[in-house]
Amino acid sequence: MTRILIVAATSFLLFACQEPSQSNEQTGTPPWDWAEFEVRDAINQVRAGRDLTPESWPGEARVAVLFSFDVDNETVQGLRDGSVSVGPLSQGEYGSRVALPRVVELMNQEDIPSTFFFPAWSLKLAPSQAALIQASGIHEIAVHGWIHERNSELDAATEERLLVAAVDAMTELTGERPVGYRAPSWNFSPNTLDIVRRLGFVYESSLMADDRPYELLHNGEPTNLVELPVEWILDDAPLFNPRGDSYSPPREVMQVWIDEFDKAWEEGTMFLLTMHPHITGHRSRIVALEGLIKHIKARGDVWFATHEETARYVRTQAGMNE
Repeated sequence: MTRILIVAATSFLLFACQEPSQSNEQTGTPPWDWAEFEVRDAINQVRAGRDLTPESWPGEARVAVLFSFDVDNETVQGLRDGSVSVGPLSQGEYGSRVALPRVVELMNQEDIPSTFFFPAWSLKLAPSQAALIQASGIHEIAVHGWIHERNSELDAATEERLLVAAVDAMTELTGERPVGYRAPSWNFSPNTLDIVRRLGFVYESSLMADDRPYELLHNGEPTNLVELPVEWILDDAPLFNPRGDSYSPPREVMQVWIDEFDKAWEEGTMFLLTMHPHITGHRSRIVALEGLIKHIKARGDVWFATHEETARYVRTQAGMNE
């Protein structure tokens, strides 16, 4: 277990370093010389507001379980950087060709509603993915950017233009306008929250200030926007990278997820797991997901839900629809 925790920490650092830090609007003085208002302005751009955990989950369940899949495919295999190389792109194609059908089949067999976040180009390259996901009638499709762009490298106008284009494309391809947003690589810019609010999303799922659903604050003011928080520990990408120093065997990662779920169950809150079909959808790795599901169902007293269902439920319970 010690090794797993070290691996998780190492993975977090590696992945955090892959994305550039958000630029600040300060005067150029080093942060140790900032005035108090400069520190507070920087910190208060986006913060966690009130805890939105309801007194009880539907059916008097003890814990809400949210499975999400970021269907990145070719976009993270070089396409977003313009590094178009046949080998990596074939790994992305595996996501739509083999992995997503395998994942969807498992979720359907287990009758577990799940949320699938798409960069628009991932869906445009293989539109049949939408019908595959929608066939059961239990899953949600949400938006994950245009081409898995890095928001913090974009000016506000470009970031908004790409997200509007992504929403429009996905609405056309799925027949439904997405109500949830997850930033590519969970990479927020100083402008992201403003854009997400203007586009009328019901929830956001990219930030890490809690294990529980909470309301986002913007410059200290409530936004009426639900945050369904993520975490690198609860993400398959860092720990399943076979070419990185942080690789862990799937069954060891499964135990980390089981421990996270058990604590969520004890606390009566929420368990949210982020996966990627082109990663978890491989044969040796989907075993970890199967084992986790078996454990969760054996524990019982669980509400499986999409992100949209969860966000709408906590909004209602918190009086945010008024």
